[in-house]
Amino acid sequence: MGQVRHEVFINGPREKVFAYIDDYRNVPEYMFGVGRFTPTTEQTSGLGSVFETAIKVGPKELKATVKCTEWTRNELIRMESVSGFGADTCWSFADGPEPGTTVLLAEFGYTLPGGLAGKVLGGLMGPFADQAVKHTENKVKAAVEG
Repeated sequence: MGQVRHEVFINGPREKVFAYIDDYRNVPEYMFGVGRFTPTTEQTSGLGSVFETAIKVGPKELKATVKCTEWTRNELIRMESVSGFGADTCWSFADGPEPGTTVLLAEFGYTLPGGLAGKVLGGLMGPFADQAVKHTENKVKAAVEG
């Protein structure tokens, strides 16, 4: 399993950063490669909410169903893959060192398929993860700070 961790300081209150990340309609905007993030349950936020997602990695589109397995308002959102591409995400929110700032910790984990497909995707995931982290950081900052 591959994993990427990234911490960013945002000039905005934790509640605002959390609300932006927690709104499923924003996911395709801030998550690099995500073309679709659609709820499959009436519940669209919080523990137990489920989403269908499609992520474009190079020439390949990877589909997954993810479920929110941990959720604490203004503190934590954990999404885990329950079918399809193995992709888990955890967002942790904390007050920053200055009043009105936030420390956002994003952790992305992924499991590649075996065989030739896994080898091809493995070669794409490193550059994809680097781009994804930068894209996510820029989009979240622009949405909250702008």
